[in-house]
Amino acid sequence: MKERLYKPSVMREVLGRHGFHFSKSLGQNFLIDGSVLDQIAEGAELSKDDVVLEVGPGIGVLTQVLCERAGQVVTVEIDRGLLPVLEETLSDYDNVEVVFGDILKLNLPQLFEEKFRGKEVKVVANLPYYITTPIIMNFFEQKLPVERIVVMVQKEVGDRMQAVPSTKAYGTLSIAVQYYAEARIVTTVPSGAFFPSPNVDSAVIALVRRDRPAVDVKDEELFFRVVKAAFAQRRKVLPNTLSSTMGIEKGLLREALAMAEIDPMRRGESLSLTEFGRLADAIGEVLA
Repeated sequence: MKERLYKPSVMREVLGRHGFHFSKSLGQNFLIDGSVLDQIAEGAELSKDDVVLEVGPGIGVLTQVLCERAGQVVTVEIDRGLLPVLEETLSDYDNVEVVFGDILKLNLPQLFEEKFRGKEVKVVANLPYYITTPIIMNFFEQKLPVERIVVMVQKEVGDRMQAVPSTKAYGTLSIAVQYYAEARIVTTVPSGAFFPSPNVDSAVIALVRRDRPAVDVKDEELFFRVVKAAFAQRRKVLPNTLSSTMGIEKGLLREALAMAEIDPMRRGESLSLTEFGRLADAIGEVLA
């Protein structure tokens, strides 16, 4: 089917033909703005040499564009009711495969090996907002061969992903994402660009994976524990919040802060990734 699915008249016809009803629990909102689809594809910098993993294709609105610009597309859909819809809407494309399943429960290393055979993958998706963060972090934390991730997210979440220190949006998500990738908002998207319209505005964010993490740390698990603890009580200075959330004596924390050359009167929200790395390594030393 080569008719543009983002057109409301085409979308209504397809949905009506299959008797499809939207599921609020699955966060189903389909794009009806063709210019946004183009911006997503451009943010992914797609070519026929690329292989793409899409999550949550819906009726195939974005999938059409991916098939036309990339060499191979594998799309994962959790709603069994959409499978016959996708069989129709993607019938004219021979470079796409639909996988039924929950992306959070699939064996991702196995999926990547079976479908992509070691190639670098671009993840492109209009994600259900309630699973945005766990999906993105799964791709990074499992060290999968993902070159970049370009996804539609709630605007507030996109702002947090690219936030810098000492701003309201800066927090654990900012550091977790920026540790693995360079983050950039491609475009913002009003709620009216979807059917049905969500209650929030959205953003397309591009996450380009770094060749190596943004900071070298001796203990990655400890690094993220320190980050999480530092933001648990944002208004407290570091010795107080780290002591109460990690159970470390304040004297040892002051020693670690001195080793890391960080003023003990600072709050976690003011520390850069590099400073968090130094602090985590210093805490590891004083606790050894």
